[in-house]
Amino acid sequence: MSYERGRYSDQEDNYGSRRQQDEPDEPRQERYVASQEDYGSGQQAYGGAGNNNYGGGVGYGGDDDLSGAARHAQQHAGDSGDSNLFSSVLNHLGQNKQNIGNQQLDEQDAVQSHQQFFGGGGGSGQAGAGAMGSAAAMQALKMFTEGGGGDSSSGGQNAFIGMAMGQASKLFDQQSSQGNVSSGASKQSAIQQAAEMALKMYMKSQGGGSSGLMGLASKFL
Repeated sequence: MSYERGRYSDQEDNYGSRRQQDEPDEPRQERYVASQEDYGSGQQAYGGAGNNNYGGGVGYGGDDDLSGAARHAQQHAGDSGDSNLFSSVLNHLGQNKQNIGNQQLDEQDAVQSHQQFFGGGGGSGQAGAGAMGSAAAMQALKMFTEGGGGDSSSGGQNAFIGMAMGQASKLFDQQSSQGNVSSGASKQSAIQQAAEMALKMYMKSQGGGSSGLMGLASKFL
């Protein structure tokens, strides 16, 4: 019996030594904690500089951001204004800005349209969306350069485009009330034509900013 007890005691000692070998040492636990800290710092880097670069993309503003034109459009349209129409038109304008800006500006047609609706021409005949849009853009150019556009006259691209959209909105309602709008012409299309014409004018006048628009107005008005 003493021999059996001695052998059993030896087995317990061996089992205890194996347990010590199998248990994870302290450095492993420290490495695991360190890896958690690295992961946390990674999250901070992602939420910090990464998000700041994305959210701070102020470069999208300026002349590429046309959203500010909606406020000017509503201001000049008054009761004729429709914020949904303005937003839709500006969205289209923003997506096609370079293509629209590179299109030919029909100066003579714009002058004639302005004369028809704002120069005592009487607005005879059925008014199409293109004619109303061109006339509204020319009226905006006149108001913008003569300082008749309120705070919009001291603005830039957004103020000028918004003013043209507001004028088109009012002109369409006026012509519609007189039964002069041609079939197929919609208020949105008239506003869009005005916005596109104003964008072409503004981009053509670039190099001189607002003074460039004044030079453009001196040729047309």
